Amino acid sequence: MKNYFDLTGQVAVVTGASAGLGLQMAKAFARQGANLVLLARRKNLLDENAKAIAEEFGVEVFPVQCDITVTEQVVKAVDSIMERFGRIDILVNNAGTGAVAPATEITDEQFKHEFNIDLFGTFVCAREFGKKMIEAGYGRIINIASIYGLVGNMIVGSSPYHAAKGGVVNLTRALAAEWGKYGVTVNSICPGFFYTDLTTATLDSDYFQDIAKRSIPLGRYGKEGELDTCALFLASPASTYVNGQNIAIDGGYTAV
Repeated sequence: MKNYFDLTGQVAVVTGASAGLGLQMAKAFARQGANLVLLARRKNLLDENAKAIAEEFGVEVFPVQCDITVTEQVVKAVDSIMERFGRIDILVNNAGTGAVAPATEITDEQFKHEFNIDLFGTFVCAREFGKKMIEAGYGRIINIASIYGLVGNMIVGSSPYHAAKGGVVNLTRALAAEWGKYGVTVNSICPGFFYTDLTTATLDSDYFQDIAKRSIPLGRYGKEGELDTCALFLASPASTYVNGQNIAIDGGYTAV
């Protein structure tokens, strides 16, 4: 049977790859044969993850310490990756943060910080990596937005996060429209609530379990691996004609 998601020989860059969903997606790409570039600020975790993934999947893994909000660091990262591999096929803009507080209590600094990482950082990476993809005439950019870039919420105040992720959603459309003619597709994934090392205790609380039963048609939160299949599809040749789309992976949360 043909493997429609075969990424053998391709180079996939994942930002925010030191933990959580970024690390999960990186492993999914490695499982399909892609060589990896792991970008994040915590070098110790990057080195540990790179070693473990290379040993488990037999692919080349290049850890690069980088703050995506500093343009010079992103440019340097691109140059080092091109020197190492000579190509960049896939970019997953996963790095992000989340300011949680009632809107009346959010400070100017919190709002600016949110936009600096979630929106500006995503744009800078897309711009700098996109230049190499345009030169090559091929590329797959996957922006990790959020269901809260599509809708509001009554669970917890997080207006800067909603605004920044909403920006990522429409940035995705804008870049897709601009770069499609160069063979570069740009799509976004809008995850709902997913279990990670940082969220498990919260999502398993009685309060959040009740929310899942009342608000999510599938009645539960996302499990490890359930985001990976969409990322693989968008990164692979199987999605050749998919461009400018924002796909919610949320168990149906945004459908009701």
